[in-house]
Amino acid sequence: MTLVEILYPSCALFLDFDGTMVDIAPQPSAVHVPQPLITVLRDLHGYLQGAIAVISGRPIEQIDSFLQPLQLPVAGVHGAERRGTDGQVHLLHTQPLDHVEEAACLLAAQNPGLLVENKRGSLALHYRQRPDLEELCVRAMQQAVEESPGIALLRGKMVVEAKPGGASKGRAILDFLEEPPFAGRMPVFIGDDVTDEVGFSAVQDRGGLGIKVGEGATCAWRRVSDPQALRQEMEAAIAARFMRTT
Repeated sequence: MTLVEILYPSCALFLDFDGTMVDIAPQPSAVHVPQPLITVLRDLHGYLQGAIAVISGRPIEQIDSFLQPLQLPVAGVHGAERRGTDGQVHLLHTQPLDHVEEAACLLAAQNPGLLVENKRGSLALHYRQRPDLEELCVRAMQQAVEESPGIALLRGKMVVEAKPGGASKGRAILDFLEEPPFAGRMPVFIGDDVTDEVGFSAVQDRGGLGIKVGEGATCAWRRVSDPQALRQEMEAAIAARFMRTT
């Protein structure tokens, strides 16, 4: 079953960013957004009457900068911040991350190649350039998180992140589904990482569909090989819809 068969005007589409719509880059700032992706997202926004949102670990402002001139509904920082179709930004209460930041920065200072990314309400330690340090990074961040009330640890692809305990991509999707134009639609969530599994569960519990991009164990009911294949399916879905309406 492809997106040509899945996407109808009655759907609500939720998309992760890194590793899903775009290929993962060595540095978070080095991501390349193909121009056809902007076009297909704009067309999908029209086709779904606005019921499309980005669900990402990145802050909202970063998503906006990569997708400009589009400004879609976005849940950023794993749901710690969320902007609806009305433009209003909802912020989850966050706890201080001083202790986690101190531990992460100390580790990065001692080990070249590690990257600390400080977001609003969360802090990520990237070890993509030092995969040999995975165990050390996870252990240090886990200890710091356990000593920081209200903070939870989240593991992703070559990254370990401290985030607000109440934030998750699944929660963000469910919040969107309570608002127009998402309410009452069949939800489809497409993601690539372990951080997206809670989103897959959330939409499938609502009678929707989770789609996993890439390899790895998943609870999603469908899989796409890589971001390029997903972009091709999105383009084909839009082309098919336009042909059916002309």
